[in-house]
Amino acid sequence: MILLDQEDIWFPDPYNAPRDYPLAIGGDLSPERLIFAYSLGIFPWYSEDEPILWWSPDPRMVLFPDELKISRSLKKVLKNKGFEVRFNTAFEDVIKNCATVKRKGQDGTWLTPEMIEAYIRLHKLGFAHSVETYLDGKLVGGLYGVAIGGVFFGESMFHKVSDASKVAFVHLVKRLKEKGFDIIDCQQSTPHMARFGAREIPRKEFLDIISKSIHKKVSF
Repeated sequence: MILLDQEDIWFPDPYNAPRDYPLAIGGDLSPERLIFAYSLGIFPWYSEDEPILWWSPDPRMVLFPDELKISRSLKKVLKNKGFEVRFNTAFEDVIKNCATVKRKGQDGTWLTPEMIEAYIRLHKLGFAHSVETYLDGKLVGGLYGVAIGGVFFGESMFHKVSDASKVAFVHLVKRLKEKGFDIIDCQQSTPHMARFGAREIPRKEFLDIISKSIHKKVSF
């Protein structure tokens, strides 16, 4: 694992990174470093009592927008539940909820205060985006991620009402498909994302795709 310098923004070659171990440690969460990291298929993930850890796992969980799967039950929810979906209207609320809303079987959060501040800066610069789900005028679910070129790098989601984050995700994928995005990075494999049609691909394939797609002229 490589120790990063605070001043020099660089990363070791992700093609040769460990499969399930950080490829680098340290550095900072400046917008320049984060954008550079994502463009290389690298993301930060660490706990509050740890230094910054940078990852590029192999395999990589991804969703191609054309492969989205929506269950029958979710189709009914989308049609009848009365959710309202908005984009980029409450980014700070979404990321703070992602940090604080408890998930089943999970203690604590990897979204440290410095991580929250870093992604709020990215949002203000136009790189980080949120999808919000409202019910009766109240924010009940949502997600956020980073968009570079034709790649959306998903980060986290939350829900306070059943299906609220799922509804946000379906609307995200539909938006990305309409805008011409190529791929959604789901980072690590989860049964939840697999149910939407996400699948694992070799890291090399993922890196090859995003190396071209990040230069695509599309807008969230």
